[in-house]
Amino acid sequence: MRILAINGSHRGKNGYTAFLIDKMFQGAQVAGANCETINLASMKITPCAACQHCHATESLSHCIYEEKDDVLEIFNHMRESDLIIFATPVYVFSMSGKMKTFLDRLHSAGNADTFMITKQGLFFHYVDRGICGKPFVTLVCCDNLESETTKNVVGYFKTYAKFMDANNVGVLIRTSGAATGQGKDPEKEQSFPRIQEVYKAYYQAGKELALNGRISRKTQRKANQKVIHIPPMIKQLARFKPVQKIIIEKEKKMM
Repeated sequence: MRILAINGSHRGKNGYTAFLIDKMFQGAQVAGANCETINLASMKITPCAACQHCHATESLSHCIYEEKDDVLEIFNHMRESDLIIFATPVYVFSMSGKMKTFLDRLHSAGNADTFMITKQGLFFHYVDRGICGKPFVTLVCCDNLESETTKNVVGYFKTYAKFMDANNVGVLIRTSGAATGQGKDPEKEQSFPRIQEVYKAYYQAGKELALNGRISRKTQRKANQKVIHIPPMIKQLARFKPVQKIIIEKEKKMM
């Protein structure tokens, strides 16, 4: 099993996204997987020019930038892999600009003039399954406590799976990173015992990917559990300004 993680974090190997990927890969490697991470932050990725050069008959699937940047190299690594992890932090309620710029370049891996219907009955065009059709994991992380924060990214990859006929074999969502010191402040982490359960679940997720090609629902639940639990009543009270002041003051003391 060859697993490729594409890390969209602007911080590259120094970010929390890379930290979570490493946790998964520890389990995957123990189970015999060959693991590799591509940090988009260290790659040259030119934005798609929408010039349609890659869709012209004489230059089909060849991007005007393929000899000028690193995207073709990344595509080749995707082609050689059995499974891909799309990993990104949340930036302004979406995936990172690095990840989206890279995914836009998948335009050159298709042919808009060739009509097809996906397995789910969606009208689409030909895409290179060797690149776009690999089973994949969605890994999203953010500092915010709210689950609403990650919904756009998760939704994007659900749609990606439907149109690319690619199996989404796991969805990992990690919130409240900064508030709990996840991956950076071991002393602060000790105040939140559930974090260690989460890290064990990421290790187990890696093992399951290597052995079964997917992450079980049980492991996903453990990996995605809330590290900071906010009772529903507090959520309701938080709409009132006096309560907001109290919560903000407590948050300041934690930081």
